[in-house]
Amino acid sequence: MFRPKHPTMPQPTGTGTPPAVVEPTAITPSTPAPPPAPTAPAPASRPVVQLTPGTALALVGGGTAVVLVVGAVLVSMLLAVTVTAASLAICALVIRSLVNAQHRR
Repeated sequence: MFRPKHPTMPQPTGTGTPPAVVEPTAITPSTPAPPPAPTAPAPASRPVVQLTPGTALALVGGGTAVVLVVGAVLVSMLLAVTVTAASLAICALVIRSLVNAQHRR
């Protein structure tokens, strides 16, 4: 009852399709392709990114906003863990005092 039953593989009866015959083909040389047309050379250097005071201020403001949001999320998670731990500790004290009071009677 508790032993697994593995399916048995039936014996093969033969191949379903005959193997395909591959015949070699002769390679004939064709006319050579024309050489590619010369292209214009790419510029050697990329344009330099200019940081204007407005752009720098936007980057600093965005970075500060990200740091503040991540910090607020982390602090709120820590606060939630702290409140949960404190409430569990209070519940444990109340239950212990009730159990001890029950034993004294």
